[in-house]
Amino acid sequence: MLPIVPVQERYAESYRECLDSVARERRYLAQVEALPVERIANFVKDSVANDAIQFFALDGERIVGWADIFPAWAHAVAHCGSLGMGIHPEYRRRGLGQRLLAACIEKAWLKGVTRIELEARADNVAAIALYEKLGFQHEALKRRAMRFDGAYFDAVQMSLLRPDFDSFK
Repeated sequence: MLPIVPVQERYAESYRECLDSVARERRYLAQVEALPVERIANFVKDSVANDAIQFFALDGERIVGWADIFPAWAHAVAHCGSLGMGIHPEYRRRGLGQRLLAACIEKAWLKGVTRIELEARADNVAAIALYEKLGFQHEALKRRAMRFDGAYFDAVQMSLLRPDFDSFK
């Protein structure tokens, strides 16, 4: 079983390579290529310094998947976190996504996040099924939310609320 580890600076370049491979598919992420390695390295460095809710799946020293939940910065929505994730094409359908997401959810609850939000292309049925399996609920359909090479795609918005949260606190 491939290990799931917290974000670490030494994996920045490998993370960028994995991110780039998923982005270049022009299907699962809003971006179509990864940022330059220097920017990714700074992003990872900040993630480590801030104890970010971010995990990597490793095959040896190679990042083959990631998931992260970044809280909103504004006061009134600071309890909300936005989910991002991706799995290298060669490593899909092995349970890595579920394990990465579970690690992120657990840490998000521990860090005080009480609502996790995501947006996925409506035709990404595998990802949507995973989110549903872990308790995410559909909230909205955004029509023409993404555009790749002139073609528009709808996106679903989903959320997961911390189950033990007392809304009257």
